[in-house]
Amino acid sequence: MFRLSRYLHALESNSAVPPQSLEKRAAPISSMTGPVVIWNLIRRCNLTCKHCYATSTDKDFPGELSTQQVYDVMDDLKEFGTKVLILSGGEPMMRADIYDISHRAKEMGFYVGLSTNGTLIDEDNIKKIKQVDYDYVGISIDGTKATHDKFRRKAGAYDEALRGIRLCRDAGLKIGLRFTLTQDNADELPDLLQLMDDENIDKFYLSHLNYAGRGNKNRGSDLHYQMTRKAMDLLFSTCWDDVQSGKKREFVTGNNDADGVYLLYWAQQNLPQHVDALTKKLLRWGGNSSGINISNIDNLGKVHPDTMWWDYTIGSVKERLFSEIWMDTSDPLMAGLKLKKRPVEGRCAACKHLQICGGNSRTRAWQLTGNPWAEDPGCYLTDEEIGVTDMPDRIEVSAYDRKSEKKKNLSI
Repeated sequence: MFRLSRYLHALESNSAVPPQSLEKRAAPISSMTGPVVIWNLIRRCNLTCKHCYATSTDKDFPGELSTQQVYDVMDDLKEFGTKVLILSGGEPMMRADIYDISHRAKEMGFYVGLSTNGTLIDEDNIKKIKQVDYDYVGISIDGTKATHDKFRRKAGAYDEALRGIRLCRDAGLKIGLRFTLTQDNADELPDLLQLMDDENIDKFYLSHLNYAGRGNKNRGSDLHYQMTRKAMDLLFSTCWDDVQSGKKREFVTGNNDADGVYLLYWAQQNLPQHVDALTKKLLRWGGNSSGINISNIDNLGKVHPDTMWWDYTIGSVKERLFSEIWMDTSDPLMAGLKLKKRPVEGRCAACKHLQICGGNSRTRAWQLTGNPWAEDPGCYLTDEEIGVTDMPDRIEVSAYDRKSEKKKNLSI
């Protein structure tokens, strides 16, 4: 996750941005604290969205964690030093004990976020949601009304989500728009930013499409590189305008750590006086945090290096403590992810900005090649920008047989 606003506000105020993944990657294992946990408490969902990484649907899935099992995991996470829980799904509002879990998490001192499609938030339950006092409620919007309903595969989904946004906002909760950028909705990004203005929304999260779940099946709709750059240009300029005008809204991107490097090139054109300071801040960031600062527990209690790694499990909280699973580097993927310099290959290995992005999305490389250390095919930076003009062309999609190659390619 790239917290764009933090960097641009830090430039404006000439202040520091707290170090994140790079320092943790360089630190001794024993000194690391618990990661942010994105917790898919339930797989059931009232929608069947085109880009769902959990491949959810409206049915019960057997074997999900009981309330007590969730509480036991929370106790371990608290002792481990985890400070942030993002409660997700499926649709977390469909879990009968969501309020009990949420209240307990708040009482334990966690920062508690709710990631929802928003359609089930209404006048009947907004009081309960307000009583939890979530630190943040993120609601997904995929574009204008027609586009959103098409993505969500339900007529009226947009109006229901917007109702949820307004109810949470009016209840005094911090609310955010979550937007997954694809070729089908890229032209509607300005409309979403206008919606943010019109509805007085606190935060905007732009997620690049990652190849997981139904998102993997729809990778043919992923953005071309120039579309991505155009979207980032708009997001950067919008955020900088906010900074200049004194607004405190947040802009965040996810699933493409090349965004940090591209911000550096954007700054060279628009804020040349800040380039040196920004470079230092980005080096401290260190890029991709899968397996380090970001983790995932799915509905069955299986632990993954992040939310997009559902086809790779490093353990189960039904069998071992999360804290033990997360620190165990006998798993070759986790051992590689926790290295200060990951064993990436191809363009990523030769990239002069590797220390900034950390090799970008290993999930995307895994999904398209079967090799988690291959160059990230979602990098939208040019060969000239990353200093690899003598490299061969980018890898082709499905260049490897993922099923047969995946174990062999994990070694470091």
